[in-house]
Amino acid sequence: MATQIFVNLPVKDIERTRTFFTALGYSFNPEYSNDKALCMVIEENIFAMLLLESFFQTFTKKPIADASKTTEVLVCLSCTSRAEVDELVAKARDAGGAVPNEPQDHGFMYAHGFEDLDGHIWELVYMDPNAAMPQ
Repeated sequence: MATQIFVNLPVKDIERTRTFFTALGYSFNPEYSNDKALCMVIEENIFAMLLLESFFQTFTKKPIADASKTTEVLVCLSCTSRAEVDELVAKARDAGGAVPNEPQDHGFMYAHGFEDLDGHIWELVYMDPNAAMPQ
């Protein structure tokens, strides 16, 4: 069995979160989704568990960071092209997400990103397989 990754993020509103990420083209595994949690399928073995804050809190004794004010994690996803990066950022903006930074073109890598409705930062990168990485 392949290793799977489940990134757990607290959210304020499950249905609002579902609507936002559905607008970006993501789907949810109904077996692991309910009124407290959404299991967003990113790839075959990559998932984001979007957990209602009160439910998320049951997994830790530490306070939950307010992602609109502090950053604890940057979720970075690879894309198949520059166009896919730009399309996902545009969909996020159209769905109510924030786009606080301009795209960055490093030659070998193109990056941009967005903040979801709860302030979590999602970085998107395209790595050009034909471009040389700087030494």
